[in-house]
Amino acid sequence: MKFEFENPTHLVFGAGTLSQIGEIVRKHGKKALLVTGGGSVKRNGTFERALSSLNAAGVTVIECAGVEPNPRLSSVMRGAQIARDEGCDIVIGMGGGSTMDAAKVMAAAVNYEGDPWEMIIHGQDNWRLPTSALPIITVPTLAATGSEMNGGAVVTNEKTTVKSFVIAKCLYPRVAIVDPELTLSVPPDQTAFGICDLITHVTESYFNGADGTPLQDRFAEGVILTAMEWGPKAVTDGNNLEARAQVQWASVVALNGWVQVGTAGAFPVHIIEHVLSAHHDIAHGAGLSVVNPAWMRFAAQTRPARFARFAQRIFGLSLKHPDDRDAAMEGIDRFEAFLHSIGCPTRLSQLEIGDALLERYAHDTVHIIHDGEGHLPGRPPMSEEDIVEILRSAL
Repeated sequence: MKFEFENPTHLVFGAGTLSQIGEIVRKHGKKALLVTGGGSVKRNGTFERALSSLNAAGVTVIECAGVEPNPRLSSVMRGAQIARDEGCDIVIGMGGGSTMDAAKVMAAAVNYEGDPWEMIIHGQDNWRLPTSALPIITVPTLAATGSEMNGGAVVTNEKTTVKSFVIAKCLYPRVAIVDPELTLSVPPDQTAFGICDLITHVTESYFNGADGTPLQDRFAEGVILTAMEWGPKAVTDGNNLEARAQVQWASVVALNGWVQVGTAGAFPVHIIEHVLSAHHDIAHGAGLSVVNPAWMRFAAQTRPARFARFAQRIFGLSLKHPDDRDAAMEGIDRFEAFLHSIGCPTRLSQLEIGDALLERYAHDTVHIIHDGEGHLPGRPPMSEEDIVEILRSAL
């Protein structure tokens, strides 16, 4: 291992912490662009509670509502323009991962020179990362992406049907206010999709990272086991605050860098799913719950020992030998069965996706990110034909 690590985000975690938003924001800005999604934060009272705290602290609020579940570049441009016109000096992302991601890119786009799409990696030769952004405060209302405590964001260009990511130091939020009470109203299906999303964050580095990272392996396994223990309880009883809190914390830990540090892992499952949701506007976690088990079965053919260890440590299966392929495949089957048990789709047909565009999905995937041989990075690297094979197996 050889790495550097820094996460500058100040985390404020716990039930009721939304009440602190006014005093927290006031330390970083006086006029906030408050970015929200489809309206759930208003229906459940979160917006009014936040607004009351912000106003009491003397913070002026300018709203930017209507960010889509797969945030569009046009919405990012709209929010950045509002921030410029209104003279906002801080951005608050309140909602799910899409809202927080959009808020991050808005904050960077305010002073970005040129087309903000150029900060998003999409196969271009000149990838110009943002170097500055307005201060960002995140308030997640869904346990899923972990966007509240990292420097990444995902945006969809609706004109080109490309969904991809940016990772930059300036996108780290100054503060993440993580209040599990805000997730109590999340419906069972979205709760389940979030559980799949957070687990996939750690399986990506667990299966695609460097060898010789035993501590990170245990981090990843701990996140998976915690999500599998408490996730079903949150799905079954949305008012179970303890379950909500444990899943929320697992979501934060899954992608704030602690699990991935030193692994240099690729994220092939996410890149493939980004293409699917760019074309079909499906929920990200729902797409992952289909793609991840299918990819695992493919990758296990070349690295059976890694997947056998997963089966042993996560599901308690006995191994006949380290390369036990039967145990590896049974572990993947059990993982897929878990996803099904909490209400996640496991076939593309459940998402109303057929085989008409499999080659297009594969082409778009490797166009966005590829190694020197034109393959999607991962263990193993994948050709377009490999991606088609994986998707076809999930029909």
